[in-house]
Amino acid sequence: MTTPLICAEFNEAQLLSSGFIDLVQEALNLGANAIKVNIESVHSAGELYRVVSKLSLQAIEIFWSGDEESLAMIRSLSDQAHIMELWTKIAAPSREDFESLNPEFLFADYSLITQKTVKAAHGLGVKVASSEIDDLPTLRWAVAIGIDLIVTTHFKELQKIISESPTLDISGAQKTTLDEVEVDRAMDVARILGKWAIHAASTMEPGEITFKKSAADFVTEIDVLIEAHVREVISANFKGHNFVGEEMGGKFEEDMASWYLDPIDGTTNFANHLPWTSFSFGLAFNRTPLVGIVIDTWRNEIFEAQRGKGAKRNGTPIVIEDQGDIENPLGSRIVSTELAAHKPWPGMYALIDGLAENFCTTRVMGSGTLTMVGVALRRGVGSVVAEFSPIDHLASILIVHEAGGVVWDEEGEVNLFPQKGGVMASTKAASEPLYELWMSAIGRRK
Repeated sequence: MTTPLICAEFNEAQLLSSGFIDLVQEALNLGANAIKVNIESVHSAGELYRVVSKLSLQAIEIFWSGDEESLAMIRSLSDQAHIMELWTKIAAPSREDFESLNPEFLFADYSLITQKTVKAAHGLGVKVASSEIDDLPTLRWAVAIGIDLIVTTHFKELQKIISESPTLDISGAQKTTLDEVEVDRAMDVARILGKWAIHAASTMEPGEITFKKSAADFVTEIDVLIEAHVREVISANFKGHNFVGEEMGGKFEEDMASWYLDPIDGTTNFANHLPWTSFSFGLAFNRTPLVGIVIDTWRNEIFEAQRGKGAKRNGTPIVIEDQGDIENPLGSRIVSTELAAHKPWPGMYALIDGLAENFCTTRVMGSGTLTMVGVALRRGVGSVVAEFSPIDHLASILIVHEAGGVVWDEEGEVNLFPQKGGVMASTKAASEPLYELWMSAIGRRK
């Protein structure tokens, strides 16, 4: 049975009160053999330590957390004090990080913890504690990567997970059949990861920037952190699944359940503090999309779709409105597109000119994921990208399709996973005129 953690901040009066003792007794009555009490001290650390050291607390271990100055005071008073050092870095810890406080635990928001973090801490003789986790797939991940102390209210579920001894899947992607793919469960896990990604991307700074092919092609530390976490959660919850990610690679495989992820679509916006970025996450089998999750990070919105079950926005069904039979469905409307990396794609200017002749305005916002899904959200009547990428667009076009929109490839065929070329998403009314302008722009029709 795991050891419950009581997290609280106590002052001197509270430590001496019967309420504190009653709280400890309640935990003991629940069956705990030992209680770890965390005292967060930010002011009178020395005074609190002297008070606590005089108390008779059987079966209790006192852990100290707080700011670095307070913890340094505790350490100066006792070499034996149990210290829980707050960890706020993305990088894995090194020996130098722990030299001054010599903590027993590293404590971090679980969003900052990866298997690499845990292995590095354990290698230095430091245990790892996480912030509260309130969903089962993430609890399974936490146990699988070896987090030592997990804060949760799901005690029974956690005990069951611990008894199953989950690990990250290292068997590699395995061939399967579509019928064997747990689509409903995949939808649940993807939704949880989408909600987590909103928190991670909206509360963390971009961090260190690393260039890939050019100064316009780069990745932030948060991109890598999000992809690492998502991969680990999927690995802990699904065996034999394939994974293709923007930052860590992968490739299309036949007859495999395959996940596609862009952790932060709109990295340039993110690195420049422009609040228009997304998270694109989808599951497909061969070229059939099954699950799609897209988030609008800065508006706290999550969009989702499951094959044959419609689309939703924050849990509310999305249905693209029928514009009816109007003479110019592009007039006074917006059609969005995206650059090819940092450059216009061949035919982009011609498309803009054609749209302008139809009194239609173009927007280039910097996130292909949000550009494509925008049709389902009444953010314009259409969107065009010059090159389909499943990591950027699969989830979005599944959402548009399930919401009743039109998704065509360059052949004018319904296609949710084009093997080559671009893709167009639109309302039904705008589909024919927009497609004609697109084909004319790229020289495929007069």
